[in-house]
Amino acid sequence: MADSESICVFAGSSAGARPEYLAAARALGAALARRGHDLVYGGSATGLMGAVADAVLEGGGTVCGVIPQFLVDKEIAHPALTELVVVSSMHERKREMARRASAFVALPGGLGTLEEFAEALTWAQLGLHTRPCGLLDVGGFYAPLLAFFDHACSEGFVNPNHRALIVRSADVSELLDRLGARRQAAR
Repeated sequence: MADSESICVFAGSSAGARPEYLAAARALGAALARRGHDLVYGGSATGLMGAVADAVLEGGGTVCGVIPQFLVDKEIAHPALTELVVVSSMHERKREMARRASAFVALPGGLGTLEEFAEALTWAQLGLHTRPCGLLDVGGFYAPLLAFFDHACSEGFVNPNHRALIVRSADVSELLDRLGARRQAAR
């Protein structure tokens, strides 16, 4: 992807049960900084969210966190970001992150990560944007979700062309390269 594009990363607000999740978040953040990409994410200092932001900052990169006021009030906002945008709701948070994004990446996470990624993917399916949507499939974390999408295709609920919108890799560099190629093709 071209320099200074913003990658929106969805990720768990916890570290998860396996150390490779944190390692992947740090590797993604370091790669974003090294490639000159800005990070836009949910603004938390905790879990995989905080790890990816810290790695971008440690690499000299730019990080924009977008967080609703009620989460700032719970004192989980990252205190050292390049920019912190405080919004009034989760809906506004997703809208602002999407507005700033050149591509979307989901690290492992829970319900919020799934919901955010699914919305970005749905918007792509509907033609509301042409930005690529990728899964960093750490240790096969997303294998059950991908199996669900394949099942939904075979049952006639998801068009195979829409299933193909998902870029998946277990390797950070490969994922970013593939997202960049999709971004170039969409231009």
